[in-house]
Amino acid sequence: MSYSIIDTSPLDPVAKPLIDALQYEYSTRYREFRRDSDTSAAEELARYPAELFAPPEGAFLVIVRDGETVAGGAFKRYDAHTAELKRIWTHAAVRRQGLARRVVEELEARALRQGYRRVYLTTGFKQPEAWGLYTDTGYAPLFDRAIAPEIHVHLPFAKDLLDPLAVHTLEDLRPRAPLGLQR
Repeated sequence: MSYSIIDTSPLDPVAKPLIDALQYEYSTRYREFRRDSDTSAAEELARYPAELFAPPEGAFLVIVRDGETVAGGAFKRYDAHTAELKRIWTHAAVRRQGLARRVVEELEARALRQGYRRVYLTTGFKQPEAWGLYTDTGYAPLFDRAIAPEIHVHLPFAKDLLDPLAVHTLEDLRPRAPLGLQR
């Protein structure tokens, strides 16, 4: 099967399957932790204006295979040297085929071309597949793994794109307390 990588916007109809599936996934995974998980998921996906995911400071891409959107992701500016990954997704029917890894690699390459040195992200405590993806692609966990993930709520990870083995360059991104306890 062949696929195409398309640079686009979250407002483009080709991105709709990604947005809709993420909303469903967030809503169902976190239903027991959020009073109105459907509304909460919709609000999370609408939290950032589409222009934040456009060059020169951001990017949004999808992977289309045989005419169907099967994966995608985005980044936006976090700080002058750091891009923040958002909306990484793979269609449930094609997971475990390397598509999420490809999305991350493509976003990292765009981030480097756009002048970023590092990438930061948070993922949810109910998304162990995402933790595995980021760990396997060289991201350092910036949270205390001895504390239960649900205390953190959001699990931060980061990577130095110029020196992927360097962790000292990421220290300013490390939260002082679990993100779930910060106000």
